[in-house]
Amino acid sequence: MAYPNRNTLWATVLVEELAAGGVDAVCLCPGSRSTPLTFAFDAHPAIETFSHLDERSGAFFALGRSRRTGRPTPVVCTSGTAAANFHPAVLEASESNVPLLLLTADRPPELHDSGANQTTDQIKLYGDAVRWYRQLPEPEADPRKLRSLRVAAARALANATGTPPGPVHLNVPFRKPLEPTLVPGDVPDELSECAPLAMDGRSGPFVETVQGHPELDSSELGEVASAIDDADCGLIVCGPATQPTPSRDALSRLARATEYPVLADPLSGHRFSERVEDCLICGGYDAYLDGCDWPEPEVVVRFGASPTSKVLRKYLARVDARQFVVDGAGGWPEAEFTATDLVAADPTRLTTSLAGMVHSPADSAYSERFERTEQWYWDLVSEACEARFFEGGVLAAVSEHLPSESTLFVSNSMPVRDLDRFGRPRAESVTVLGNRGVSGIDGIISTALGAGSASDEPLILVTGDLAFYHDMNGLLALSRCNVDATIVLVDNDGGGIFHKLPVERFDPPFTEQFRTPHGLDFSVTTDLYDFEFERLDTRTEFVDAFTNAVERDGSQVLSVEFDAESSHRYRETIQERVVTKMGG
Repeated sequence: MAYPNRNTLWATVLVEELAAGGVDAVCLCPGSRSTPLTFAFDAHPAIETFSHLDERSGAFFALGRSRRTGRPTPVVCTSGTAAANFHPAVLEASESNVPLLLLTADRPPELHDSGANQTTDQIKLYGDAVRWYRQLPEPEADPRKLRSLRVAAARALANATGTPPGPVHLNVPFRKPLEPTLVPGDVPDELSECAPLAMDGRSGPFVETVQGHPELDSSELGEVASAIDDADCGLIVCGPATQPTPSRDALSRLARATEYPVLADPLSGHRFSERVEDCLICGGYDAYLDGCDWPEPEVVVRFGASPTSKVLRKYLARVDARQFVVDGAGGWPEAEFTATDLVAADPTRLTTSLAGMVHSPADSAYSERFERTEQWYWDLVSEACEARFFEGGVLAAVSEHLPSESTLFVSNSMPVRDLDRFGRPRAESVTVLGNRGVSGIDGIISTALGAGSASDEPLILVTGDLAFYHDMNGLLALSRCNVDATIVLVDNDGGGIFHKLPVERFDPPFTEQFRTPHGLDFSVTTDLYDFEFERLDTRTEFVDAFTNAVERDGSQVLSVEFDAESSHRYRETIQERVVTKMGG
């Protein structure tokens, strides 16, 4: 193949190597300096391109797709502030261990520190938030440099999917011409013949990386198994899957072997699972572990990130138990700092091994208390939701009526907390996702649509109004990236979560500076982004509209409006009923 200039050659080789390493999709943000990369990606037959006008939305879309697939989705931008707009998604990818590849085009070195237009220091722009950084050399038709480029691409993918996975940044300088303009002599005609390895690469990735899986030796496994066997009662806690959690089959086997209750965060991958009927999966703990004399476990085995539930976190902080925190990378996902043991091991392999080594199931009275409490708690929630339509009831209804084999993405702030408290475990295979790495409300729509782009499953997004406002640009991906979604908009006209905090008592400045009512009518977005918009006032209306929407083609926004304070007071009323019941 003949190449018109070194930039075209360089970008083509880089993209070919990424494709050989498994990249099958890319997010492209328009810009001049990234032209060689855009041309190369657009021309590659095995890579699907998603075009994004907004770099921040584009990066979150790539994050969502990467989160759903477990493989890095590259995102490409031009130089300057474009690269800075990737930063929020980089932080989320880093803290939630999502593989992501950032390809930022840059000006040539002589233009730096010169006042040249659209030029800033992009060297290690994202600091320690990336797993690996590489400043690529300037393009050149040199065999050794081209082999180095292929190795850099292979290393980038390996680091993005390593232990722990996360974002990787390649800064790619180009000098003009940026388009595939012929530059005589720039790429020697004989280069392919003289340097076939550099030009053509290998069959498959240029460098094959074999990822290891950390495991305990037999004596260390025996110590953990003995601690479980010696305990009369214990718990398995699964936090959000921003840290690896065991497979559903492996966790079910361990839960059956120990007869421990499993307290499953809604984002853990275990609360809504076909394995729910195989063992005791609990989801109501956020209500009943608070304000009552609940018996303490002797052993706790913890997987995933720190739980969404503050009640559960504080309960685990005050119990006098041996607590094993399992993290494949040896990290510390436990912000109360009360756990006793860090187990650096692959969660699925560990649980599989332990399930075969545990011989003394726990005292049934402990798990039976969880089972009884779960039953009456969910009966109480059902009654409360029937009596009144409130914000938490929206998440209860969504979790109850989600179709099997669907993807639910839930926003931060109140939606994820309401799902935690009111989302009853179900024996259905559902993928539930959220951005719990740094728990921001920016990029929520884009992340959800990115996740939806990687699957043919129905996509449901539940978001608050402020998160919707933050990422309205992301709605353009519905049409530009051909993604269908059912978007449930919980609109309480501002930051309803602040009603949970002591600052609520100080007004002013509470209303204007914290709850921040905006008064926006989001129905007008239908004219901009071409979807259906429907306002719903009752639970019956919502359930009917929701079940209908997830079965239809196209995208719909189902808006339910509430008074934030009133909803919060109703949550408190439900909690008072729980405490009264527990006290009795």
